[in-house]
This record gives sequence, structure tokens and C-alpha cells, in this order.
Amino acid sequence: MTERTCIVTRKVAEPDDLIRFVVGPDSSVVPDLKRNLPGRGCWVTADRVHVDRAAAKGLFDRALKTKVALPADLGAMVDGLLARAALGALGLARKAGALVLGAAQVENAVRSGKALAVLHAAEGSADGVSKIAGARRATVHLDGPAIPAYKLFSEREMGLALGGTNVIHAAVLASEAGKAAMKRLVALDRYRGGTPDDLATLAAVVDDVEAAEDNE
Repeated sequence: MTERTCIVTRKVAEPDDLIRFVVGPDSSVVPDLKRNLPGRGCWVTADRVHVDRAAAKGLFDRALKTKVALPADLGAMVDGLLARAALGALGLARKAGALVLGAAQVENAVRSGKALAVLHAAEGSADGVSKIAGARRATVHLDGPAIPAYKLFSEREMGLALGGTNVIHAAVLASEAGKAAMKRLVALDRYRGGTPDDLATLAAVVDDVEAAEDNE
């Protein structure tokens, strides 16, 4: 198997932890998210920081062994591609019955352990998010799965992808279509540096579980 090494860090990593880039017909750098485009490719750690660094330092020319043209904002281009892939996968999950909408249905999916992940629109109210976060903590306390939550899209983006209006809360359910959507969400979230609100919530989950164990 060919080694896949980040051109920024020079570290070998798994394909899912990297983004492949190739040279297009017009000598421009093209993101190859599916890793199936022909021609010489190079790899960059799959987050915005490293993509921006590779572009700023001219590392693509060296890695691809030719003078290449960079898009005006390669980092933003990759973000847009990852976002569209994630929204498309969510739409497919919705059609396959692997996604539910609405605070009540999301909370039920969390408490039953059927949810792989929770999505909140950027406009989601603190109260609504907090109530679902409470359900996530309670599920962990009862030895259920630690269900991550993401805030990656606006209400409009979620509504367009999922065929609804006023889409604020959604849950991806455990199924093949759900797993495919989850993979895209994880990739986008990682590219954007992780979800700070979710990291704080998961830390609270751990604290609650440890406190419960201490009191037993």
C-alpha cells in the first residue's frame, strides 16, 4: 500500500484523516474528496488549518512536481465541498428514514439510543439545545451511547437539504444511510476544527458519569 504522507506535517496517516489533491486539466489544484481522480496526487491533513498552510507555503508545487494554480481561497472551496457532501448525505438519510426532525422526535431518538448524532441549526435556541443535551447526558448516565451533537449548518441549509421548513433540530439514526451521513458530518466537523459547544457538552457528560460513580 502506498504511504500517504501529509505534505505539511510530513506524517503518515490513514486516508480518512487526509484530503487528496490532484492537478486539474488547467493546472489548477483540485480537491479529490472521493480519492478516485486520475493523475499524481498529494495529501494534506484533513483540516482547514493545514490546507491553508499548504497553500500559503507553496507546498503543492513541490509535492505535485509542477507549477500549479491555486484557487483564490482553496480552504473555503474545500469547506464548501465537504458541506455539500454532508448535506447531500443527510438528504439521502432523510429519504431512507434514517433521520428525524423536531425537538421531540430528536429527544426520543436520543433517549432510546437510536441516534448516531444530533444536529442543531445555528439559529437554535439555547433552551432547545440544552434540553436535548440533557437527554444526551441522561443516556450516557444510563450506560447508553455518548451521542455527539453538531452545529454545522444554518436553518436554511438544513431546510433545503431535508425538504422542510423551520428545521432546527435533527437526529441521524443508526442505519447504513445514517452511517454514511455520519461519516460526512465527522469529516466536515474535523475540517472546521471541531465543535466547541459539543466538546464542552461531552466533557459535562464525563463529569456527570464520574460524579455518579463516586457517589455509589
